[in-house]
Amino acid sequence: MHVLTLRADLRLREARSLKAKRSVILSAVRTLDGWKGVAAAEVDHVELWQRSTIGVCVISGSVHHCQEVMENVERFFWALDQAEVLELEQMWLEG
Repeated sequence: MHVLTLRADLRLREARSLKAKRSVILSAVRTLDGWKGVAAAEVDHVELWQRSTIGVCVISGSVHHCQEVMENVERFFWALDQAEVLELEQMWLEG
């Protein structure tokens, strides 16, 4: 079993309230959660209007597959119109 995680730090330029921010974040998390072998959740900056950190985990039997899926996750974050990517950090979990 191979587990690759990603910490995505985002800035939401247009969010003027927590409600507006949560709309964007919830949509992103639900989209990622729908992908096979992927789990996502907001993990930091929960009470800030224009910042968010989303944690993503990919689990697979293959290192190559984990890397391939995570490349798609990173492209997903870069393509978000409502968010600016501040940092993406990957880390392998040992088990």
